[in-house]
Amino acid sequence: MPKQITVTELKQMMEDADDFVLIDCREKDEFDYCRIEGSTLIPLSEFERRATNEIPTHKQVIIYCHHGGRSEHAGVYLETMGYKDVVNVVGGIEQWSLQVDSKIPRY
Repeated sequence: MPKQITVTELKQMMEDADDFVLIDCREKDEFDYCRIEGSTLIPLSEFERRATNEIPTHKQVIIYCHHGGRSEHAGVYLETMGYKDVVNVVGGIEQWSLQVDSKIPRY
């Protein structure tokens, strides 16, 4: 099970410029509607096909989705593929909009 962090913890990590990869595993239409700046889209529907080719194994991987369910699933997959430092953002972009950046539209 991936480690869990809150959106405020993610914001702090982003401000500290920690060395990590931020992955959005929502679908393209959701990503086009709103996203956390600096994230890379790898939709859950394409995750197993793309993730190990596109996500480095030597960095911390932080994953988010709309509420946290899909990203948790994606994180479990990465761990089964040998990734050691996988983190799920609890509450996803919904909580990011509510607690960090109200300019991010909710849906």
